[in-house]
Amino acid sequence: MKGCFRALVFVAAFSFLLILVAGPAAAKGGFDEFGYNYGARIFSGKADGVDRVLDGKVWGDPTYANDHLVMKWSKAWDDARFHGADWTPDAWCSNEWNGAFPGGSGEVWHYKIIWVGPELEDSPYWREGGYPIWGQFEVIMDQGTAEGGHTWYAHAVPCGYGCE
Repeated sequence: MKGCFRALVFVAAFSFLLILVAGPAAAKGGFDEFGYNYGARIFSGKADGVDRVLDGKVWGDPTYANDHLVMKWSKAWDDARFHGADWTPDAWCSNEWNGAFPGGSGEVWHYKIIWVGPELEDSPYWREGGYPIWGQFEVIMDQGTAEGGHTWYAHAVPCGYGCE
């Protein structure tokens, strides 16, 4: 369970800070050496690369550096975060974490995060079963395996992306 929360902290930081660390000036014609493809709005690679420093660590911690991470974010997320557009309920990001292999953390997690606005639980976009993060976002799915067990921390209904 401790690992889950540690993974959530890393994933939350990845999702929100990936724009701050790398920015829109990064490569747009395929994956860079770290695992980012900004044109396709995806990161796919060793978690070590998410902080754009290939040092066997993720922001100074080696625990999850060898895990495979896939992050995806919507055009609305990209437009709001990179290009100054207003946030909309079409803004979402997904994090799929896999450390279930020799040399990995042993954990597997999947997170889905949507923008709901500063009203959070009182927002018309809020979904029952999620939890708030970053003051304007909701984690609508948080599930994974660690220490031999499968855990669901959030399973909002509906659990898909976009407006209804």
